[in-house]
Amino acid sequence: MDAGVPIAQVTRSGWVESIHSGHAVLVDASGSVLEAWGSPAEPVLARSSNKPLQAVGMVQAGLPLVGAQLAIAAASHSGEPFHLATVRAILAGGGLTEEDLANTPALPYWPAAQAEWLRSGRGPESVSQNCSGKHAAMLRTAQALGAPTAGYLAPEHPVQRAALAGIEGMSGEPVAALGTDGCGAPVAAISLVGLARAFSRMVQAAPDSAPGRVARAMAEHPEYVGGTDRDVTRFMQAVPGAIAKDGAEGVHAFALPDGRAGALKVSDGAERARPAVVIALLRHLGVLDQAILAAAGPAPVLGGGRPVGAVDALIGPPPGHG
Repeated sequence: MDAGVPIAQVTRSGWVESIHSGHAVLVDASGSVLEAWGSPAEPVLARSSNKPLQAVGMVQAGLPLVGAQLAIAAASHSGEPFHLATVRAILAGGGLTEEDLANTPALPYWPAAQAEWLRSGRGPESVSQNCSGKHAAMLRTAQALGAPTAGYLAPEHPVQRAALAGIEGMSGEPVAALGTDGCGAPVAAISLVGLARAFSRMVQAAPDSAPGRVARAMAEHPEYVGGTDRDVTRFMQAVPGAIAKDGAEGVHAFALPDGRAGALKVSDGAERARPAVVIALLRHLGVLDQAILAAAGPAPVLGGGRPVGAVDALIGPPPGHG
């Protein structure tokens, strides 16, 4: 993919310190492109923003989870105690243990949880890594398919074929390439247009369908999709019925309850640029409620422990708003 167009800038004490380029797209409820920046029709590795789509494929394959357990299957959780308890409950429901998880060991993502984890004398473990909910769900999907749980990360394993079918079915396009994600699972490349359309289809799906079940679980249990003070969680709490999922290397997708949706990729992978661009995309859709925008927004640029600057989007003002 190309570098895209400037989509965010960082200012410090009135000085433009950095500029981030990338790609973004907005679609309406029918999936038609409303606005685009850069080259959103080109494939990107959607990283963890693909997780809700993978969860749809697993539900279609027989994954029996509901509620918070299904939400954490689509999550990059923070490793807080309630997250880990839910992952362990998913495993126990299938007679599985943490030893069955094959994802890369890591410390909890949330600083407070990480500090407590280290104080207890524990180090990186698979259960505390942010993708453990997805991996626990993959193990349960293997059981539902009658497939072996060992080797479930192999691209040719029935679980991964089911997850891939979810991505392709929801995005409406074939996967352009497969790689290996940070957790060890396959990661698929699709376009931002396809990613936004997938999220749009999820929020509009029948409640008892696989996409509708995943979307409802995320919307009703947003704290399980991210965690304390995570922007995706705050956004879903502020907008009932909306869904959102961040991904590594500056990827993000969201859908409003009416089916309008957006997706973006920061070309240099800078996490700090992502929330600012999300706010700008919401404004382009006419979402001007300050509480909602604050929930989705970035942290300020600090100097000496106090705000001295900001991260701002460069994708332009919404039509009719100057």
